Amino acid sequence: MKLKILAICGSPRKGNTEWMLRKLLEHAKGLGAETELVLLRRLKIKGCNGCLKCEGGGKEREGVCTIKDDMEDILPKLLQADVIVLGTPVYFEMLSGLLKSFIDRTCPIWPRLEGKSCAGVAVAEKGIGKAVDNLKTYSSLCRMRWLGQVTALAKTPRQASRDRAVARRLQRLARKLVAAAGA
Repeated sequence: MKLKILAICGSPRKGNTEWMLRKLLEHAKGLGAETELVLLRRLKIKGCNGCLKCEGGGKEREGVCTIKDDMEDILPKLLQADVIVLGTPVYFEMLSGLLKSFIDRTCPIWPRLEGKSCAGVAVAEKGIGKAVDNLKTYSSLCRMRWLGQVTALAKTPRQASRDRAVARRLQRLARKLVAAAGA
């Protein structure tokens, strides 16, 4: 059975975050992994309304979100993945709104993410701030194994792709994801 890596891109535009995730997945695919990239900007995902019905407001609703949108297609992919990679541009030293809304909407399945592996990618103009810490916290709360992150500083949409050190770190992280999941 092939290792499945699912990457979630929380950028509202095509740029550095997406490039980094694509590069990471390209390396992982070369090592034999099955990969998929989800671009949140192309999906219709509403914010969580906090109803908590997915957490057992009746056994028939447990694990099922009452909001009908594109998350219905993503939640099963998260459950099928062995490794989840979360990518975000950094805004005010935190996650993008797209990625934060996505994370909030994993409420129906978060207990079933336990034991999966997780990694992160973050891009900022000046400083990463708490963005990677936010990703690590989510991974920890879901009891996923944090395998690492790659960060980059970039102001223009293609700047990270010209940074050879970033490309090398992505390649190393891909090897780590594949090796850890195969262990």
